[in-house]
Amino acid sequence: MNENKIALFGGTFDPIHLGHAAVTEFAAKKINASKVILIPAKQSPLKPSSPIACDADRLNMIKLAIENNPLFEASDYELNNKPPSFTINTVRFFKNKFHGSEIYWLLGADSTKELGYWYMIEELIDICHVCVMYRAGFPAPDFSMYADLLGEKCVKKLNADVIETPLIDISSTKIRKMIKEEQDIKELVYPKVAGYIQKHDLYR
Repeated sequence: MNENKIALFGGTFDPIHLGHAAVTEFAAKKINASKVILIPAKQSPLKPSSPIACDADRLNMIKLAIENNPLFEASDYELNNKPPSFTINTVRFFKNKFHGSEIYWLLGADSTKELGYWYMIEELIDICHVCVMYRAGFPAPDFSMYADLLGEKCVKKLNADVIETPLIDISSTKIRKMIKEEQDIKELVYPKVAGYIQKHDLYR
């Protein structure tokens, strides 16, 4: 692993599940990163609804999920700042914290359709690697549609940082639905996360 490469992965993590860790760990190995920092968002600028679980519960579940994996860390940076959570601000914070390291922002391919609306997206692409992960069996993302908006340099950099990850059919939305329907989620989340959800009666 390269101590000069840090991967950041943001999201609502409502709740965190096995797929989050699997794809990000795979991506970290691909880019040879020494660390993956999971960053729960307080409020996404592009999502009108707030997370269902509170900030503390989402952070606690992340910590339980990663407690035995030294590759991962959890950060409450965005939770401690006023919403919305702009990625550019988060990346600047970690670039300063890990001065001299290359910063990779890991992003699911399903979020690429919103890239054109991201706050200060050109600067973000300039100061870090926006590393798009797409699932095996699906087409690789096409960034040519953003050429007029971002310019060829940004598009070229986006294309260079695409990673194909294993196909894992798990989503937080699916898990929340299963909980409401009183279905077993033990194969989709870490055991301690399942226990935490049950103990605190989340998502019912």
